[in-house]
Amino acid sequence: MQVHQNIDSLPYFRKAVITIGTFDGVHSGHQQIINVLKSEAQSIQGETVIITFHPHPRKIVSSTILGVRLINTMSEKIELLEKLGVDHLVIVPFTDSFAHQPAADYIQNFLIEKFHPHSVIIGYDHRFGRDRLGDYLLLEQAALQYNFKLTEISKHILNQIAISSTTIRESILLGKVEAANELLGYDFFFEGEVVHGEKLGRKLGYPTANLKIHNEEKITPGDGIYAVKVSLTGKALSTLEPLKLGMMSIGFRPTVNGKGRVIEVNIFEFDEEIYGQTLRVYVKKYLRSEAKFNSLQELIDQIGLDKIESLKVLQNC
Repeated sequence: MQVHQNIDSLPYFRKAVITIGTFDGVHSGHQQIINVLKSEAQSIQGETVIITFHPHPRKIVSSTILGVRLINTMSEKIELLEKLGVDHLVIVPFTDSFAHQPAADYIQNFLIEKFHPHSVIIGYDHRFGRDRLGDYLLLEQAALQYNFKLTEISKHILNQIAISSTTIRESILLGKVEAANELLGYDFFFEGEVVHGEKLGRKLGYPTANLKIHNEEKITPGDGIYAVKVSLTGKALSTLEPLKLGMMSIGFRPTVNGKGRVIEVNIFEFDEEIYGQTLRVYVKKYLRSEAKFNSLQELIDQIGLDKIESLKVLQNC
């Protein structure tokens, strides 16, 4: 997949079959649209082109983005789309001037001049241009004028995508990762840099990697204990290099009077110094809520049970 971030130096796409959207999560609903995109392109020997935006459009046109967390970072989205066999991903810088260009200019100066589309696959409720005055009806008129095929993504599919995206975010925040993973079609994952902590896990016999998440927009699971798999490289490993098994704790560590929310991963059968490295964590199952124990020994005993339960889960998936 070719990734393009400069819209002023795009190649001339061969019979471009285009769709436009944020594609946050690249979940099973999005994958239906991508399958239609690929099928159309194959039928005409064309190329698939996904147009997405950075930053998230709502960050520019609305103040409500402050309360929203994204399922994927842009690098994660690129990786997922590449796995699905998309030919081109165009990342459009979403600026105030781009958002407020007249709808007619958006069609002529952006869609037509930059992409020369053979086909455009878009939702019936797609809005664009200044004051969001551009709509599907305007695109229908443009399709006749500029001779491209326009295909509507049905209300049913769009509603399914919107509901799935909302459900995925809510499920992750509530710790319901199995429900989120089913809708995603893959295991939810996130990355963090290994930083120094209080070394308490080592004293308890379960050394942990404390993770710092650099992307503030990236959603992370709700507080609790989870069974996880871990990539030490920060990237998905090949089938010849199995992921490490582990368990993760997210929360405030009430038993030791923790002063802030931390993300800690205990990697089983592993005791290397990895400070400064990036870990990728695949979240497989929520095990239990965070709890305050009466003593450190009670905490140690429970961690031992958590490990046993994690191994049961992870050896079957």
